[in-house]
Amino acid sequence: MSIDIGTVRHIARLAHLEFTDSELEMISRQLDGILDYIDKLNQLDTSRIQPTSHVTHMAQLLREDRTLPSLRVSEALANAPDPKEDHFAVPKVIG
Repeated sequence: MSIDIGTVRHIARLAHLEFTDSELEMISRQLDGILDYIDKLNQLDTSRIQPTSHVTHMAQLLREDRTLPSLRVSEALANAPDPKEDHFAVPKVIG
């Protein structure tokens, strides 16, 4: 598959991007190179390769879930600029 300048210009218009003619030519060449490389990768025989989700064998390093005490309301509201009756007061955003 080849990406010509007309295709790049069309995609740029759809994305509301503006490029000079020299930029369009450069992007066209770069995208062509990317597609050529992908074509080479598609020619590789991967039938004996096991599917993986990660390239390296990694263990999931997560901490154990623990229940901890919650903050008291007074602590949670300590830095609030305008607390009202044990709640955070915020400006009205719906007209």
